Amino acid sequence: MSRQNILQVSELTKKVRFILESELNTVWLTGEISNFVAAGSGHWYLSLKDARSQVRCAMFKGNNQRVRLQPKNGQQVLVKARVSLYEPRGDFQLILEQMEDAGDGLLRQQFEQLKNRLNAEGLFAQQTKQVLPDNIKSVGIVTSPTGAAVKDILTVLKRRNPAISAVIYPALVQGEYAINDICHAINQANTRNECDVLIVGRGGGSLEDLWSFNEEAVVRAIHQSKIPTISAVGHEIDTTLSDYVADFRAPTPSAAAELVSQDKSELLDKLAGLKHRLTIAARRELSDRQKISINLQHRLNQVHPQQQLQSQQQKSDELAIRLKQAIGREQQRFRLAPEQLKTRLMHLSPQKDIAGMSQAAQQNEQRIINAIKRIYRQKGEQFASIIEQLHIVSPLATLARGYSIVRDDKGNILRDSGQVESGDTIAIQLSKGQINARVLANKE
Repeated sequence: MSRQNILQVSELTKKVRFILESELNTVWLTGEISNFVAAGSGHWYLSLKDARSQVRCAMFKGNNQRVRLQPKNGQQVLVKARVSLYEPRGDFQLILEQMEDAGDGLLRQQFEQLKNRLNAEGLFAQQTKQVLPDNIKSVGIVTSPTGAAVKDILTVLKRRNPAISAVIYPALVQGEYAINDICHAINQANTRNECDVLIVGRGGGSLEDLWSFNEEAVVRAIHQSKIPTISAVGHEIDTTLSDYVADFRAPTPSAAAELVSQDKSELLDKLAGLKHRLTIAARRELSDRQKISINLQHRLNQVHPQQQLQSQQQKSDELAIRLKQAIGREQQRFRLAPEQLKTRLMHLSPQKDIAGMSQAAQQNEQRIINAIKRIYRQKGEQFASIIEQLHIVSPLATLARGYSIVRDDKGNILRDSGQVESGDTIAIQLSKGQINARVLANKE
């Protein structure tokens, strides 16, 4: 194996990060928030999970300031993210760019996915659009017969051109039955073929309220209509897939009625339609250019210092979190330390040893006493034996046999009669008592 093929760990993680970020680029996904941490630097760190998997995520301060919700654990969200790798740990992670509640977010995601798919099929192509007739005499209206939209349309038609007749094809415009109703009304208008143009729409509402006009069946029904169609859904700021597929898009139901009305504003209305088509084309071109720009920006990010800075910031935040956790563990340990030391002290208490040593001391004391008694007895016996031996050689024993000891007046023992003279005083020591005598005669 060539040494040139051997990688350092840091080189491998860098290559993997580049592959992930260049191949997958930006993704949309939904999941449940867990392990959410708002770091002191302002960055967010969390995990997104479903029933089977989870992935680490980071959302830096510049992006999370635009988030309109307050993330919390257990919350379902939809996110737009860049796939990346945290090189210091080699962890696969997502860099979040957008976050929103999963409800509205999923609808917008479905909207974009269906829009892209139908656009790829050519349903929104300008060359398939029909032009409005020059002389409109009859207008078909697919909407709720009791809603505000039909009233606005009829009011405008009556005011601008009472000669135009209106045919209402009633349909529910909200709820689970609305899709079939709208499709049926469009097909019925085409089957009866009694109007020159067909207005499909309703009044304003939330994204959920207008969702029937984003359903694929409704979009295809409008696309297949042989009668030129005008989409008039909601208010001017509302956009549905019906607006993209219809031959013309009116910002409101009233504007649709004005568009089909023959008067001096007809040219302006046509210009508005052309403007709308031009806007759509421009938006598409802009979208394509933005994708190219994003790709170039992404490639630039690979070598941009900000990428390294964000990585270092994330590492710093991670270390700060770990330090905080470690401090918490140490504090907990210090709180438990006195109890643990008390338990250890109880185990090491000298009381048990003192009790054992006291018993041993008592036993030793008794052994010493016994030994002293034994030695005392032995010494007593030895002393008695010595006394007996001394008694045998003692002068007292000799005296006891009838002998006596004679001393002069100075206490000297007399062994020779020449030691005294007649008249000297002597003392005679007997076995019992002493006799004082005077020498009468001195005989050798």
